[in-house]
Amino acid sequence: QVQLVESGGGLVQPGGSLRLSCVASGSIFSGLAVGWYRQAPGKERELVARISRGGWTNYAESVKGRFAISRDSAKKTVYLQMNALKPEDTAVYYCNLADSFWGQGTQVTVSS
Repeated sequence: QVQLVESGGGLVQPGGSLRLSCVASGSIFSGLAVGWYRQAPGKERELVARISRGGWTNYAESVKGRFAISRDSAKKTVYLQMNALKPEDTAVYYCNLADSFWGQGTQVTVSS
């Protein structure tokens, strides 16, 4: 059984930074793609960033140049470094493994 636990969310002022972490349990992490998604109130869940098992990355247009996804397979952890945060980045951020497993989410609020 796979479990994903996100952390690192919080309240930050516009222009600030946060780093989210997603730690996986189970043995299948290293061979699979991992994505970060977000869902704002009243909106559908959307892909923010994704990293393949080989390290290829892709990003939503709205976060390109500001967010960076990375993975440490030895620690079974994926990170999302978020810089130059904007109020529109406010959402619950979820980690997803292989389009199958979801974490519980971590709240990110960008506000002055």
